[in-house]
Amino acid sequence: MDWNTVGSDINYQFMWIFFSIFVGTALAIDFGIMNKIQSFFNIKNRKIISENNSYQKRNDLSTKFSNVGSYSPEQREWKRDQQQQQQSLKRALIWTIIWISLAAIFAAVIYLTMGYEKALLFATGYAIEKSLSVDNMFVFLIIFSSLAIPLAYQHKVLMVGILSAIVMRIALILAGVSLLESFHWMIYIFGGLLLFTAIRMLVQKKGQNKKNIEIEKNIAVRTMKKFIPISLELNNDKFFLHKQTIINNNHLCKQILYATPMLVALVIIEMTDLVFALDSIPAILSITADSFIVITSNIFAILGLRSLYFLLVGIMEKFYYLKPGLATILFFVGTKMIVSEFFKIPIIVSLTVIFGILGAALLLSFIKARKQANGNNDKVIIDK
Repeated sequence: MDWNTVGSDINYQFMWIFFSIFVGTALAIDFGIMNKIQSFFNIKNRKIISENNSYQKRNDLSTKFSNVGSYSPEQREWKRDQQQQQQSLKRALIWTIIWISLAAIFAAVIYLTMGYEKALLFATGYAIEKSLSVDNMFVFLIIFSSLAIPLAYQHKVLMVGILSAIVMRIALILAGVSLLESFHWMIYIFGGLLLFTAIRMLVQKKGQNKKNIEIEKNIAVRTMKKFIPISLELNNDKFFLHKQTIINNNHLCKQILYATPMLVALVIIEMTDLVFALDSIPAILSITADSFIVITSNIFAILGLRSLYFLLVGIMEKFYYLKPGLATILFFVGTKMIVSEFFKIPIIVSLTVIFGILGAALLLSFIKARKQANGNNDKVIIDK
């Protein structure tokens, strides 16, 4: 019996259990699942808390806007919206830091239980997926703005979208690992796909990044219409809407179930995530074919995406050099994948290159944003 193999299997089993509990607890807190479960089993307390909260909110508003005569209804509503946005931004910042910290803690646990190399592989996979997932946020912004979905409702769409994306990605990762193990020549296919994507991103014209998407022409929307009618009317944060519809000339009405823009946004996000996964998963597989490392690093990067989106939603347009940076990363890992049979690039070198490219792209974007801001200030002064 090979005791090293037995010990390795025990380590993997322990880490899978630890990962499930570790991430599951954090996810339940972030998405508010624990609060919902507690409220479900304690209805009376929920009503009391709701009444107290309503009373407290009224008191807070009356205190904050005590001089009500000096504010119009529009001004009071604007101030409330500003306060909600500040609270949302603060929470997004806190949870962005928490998810990055949890990934670092998990990497430390991998180091203690599985060794330095596995921990470095996890960090490299996490860095690749995190940097590539930033590009998803631009798509989220375009989808939400095209469908006119308020910021308050976007949380629910992303929460459901992230959970379903995790399931889809696990299946794709397992399929990718199985292909590499059964057909090793697939490594050249994956590498070529990454190189093609990188070149396409580099040659893409800036004007091609549309501010809106054409909902009626989107393939996901056209597919949806075959199964359920779509309404562009929001029903708060619900995914469905019942409407009274006249079905014949006798004015007989029937309740028909419609998909709201919330469901349309969710379906489009899932379809685009599938496309992004076809790029990001081969990129991580270029580092390692260890399904545990690939799955855990992928999930950690995805789970922090929602909070990162709400943190950066107001400054996404300032990432001028992010797209070329991501294309360069894809080109690097694609090349690494193709030449892996002839030349092994050390993991530490890969991690350094990836962080270096991403850091340079963000730094150059920051410098350009500062220059533009200073230029606009000088223009205002001259105009005055």
